[in-house]
Amino acid sequence: MGGQACVFYGAAEFSRDIDFALWADPENLDRLHRALKELQADVIAVPPNDITYLQRGHAIHFRCRAEGTENFRIDVMSRMRGVDDFDIIWQRRTTIEVDGLEVDLLSLPDLIAAKKTQRAKDWPMIQRLVEANWYQNRHHSTPLRIAFWLRECRTPVILMQLVQTYREEAIQIAIERPLLAAAIEQNDEQLDQMLEEERQAEISKDQAYWQPLRKELEALRRRSSTNDPTS
Repeated sequence: MGGQACVFYGAAEFSRDIDFALWADPENLDRLHRALKELQADVIAVPPNDITYLQRGHAIHFRCRAEGTENFRIDVMSRMRGVDDFDIIWQRRTTIEVDGLEVDLLSLPDLIAAKKTQRAKDWPMIQRLVEANWYQNRHHSTPLRIAFWLRECRTPVILMQLVQTYREEAIQIAIERPLLAAAIEQNDEQLDQMLEEERQAEISKDQAYWQPLRKELEALRRRSSTNDPTS
């Protein structure tokens, strides 16, 4: 669900870790723990490795020590802001084959939804992901692809081309994404401004979502420091 998934979707990103979204139930977590044991992976930060934290939306961070995986980091989440519940995103997943093994990725729309965060590096990646998908499929458009491009494209030049090519679809989707009206009018300045307003709105939502979770992490860090005899 992170940088590795972006690579598979054609938007290359250097990544020193791998991020997983998983169904947080005891049986599934038991399988995860067996895999982590094989990798000699330990929790490296708060919160602790507990199902309740995953269910509340936290990420749990591990560092591998097994030979060949030294210092490789694994991050695990079960809930993400703006992303549907796991059982729904599982039905929409993309499955690819890598070295003879099946690998399940978040669907591209779900991956983009997961990347609408307050982290500055995520927004250029969203732009590259949509651009890559458009370049790969622009001569093989489908109603689903057209709707996806119109809803998620953040490249003004491509957006203005899209709304000219798919004007009727753009007019309909403009009800939920008003900046498409600026693209239809070929108003570069207004389009740039509205794209930034859209980004800032998502950043504000992400900050609000993480505020109580961050407070919980801070409390856990203080508790951990108090209980650490070496601190």
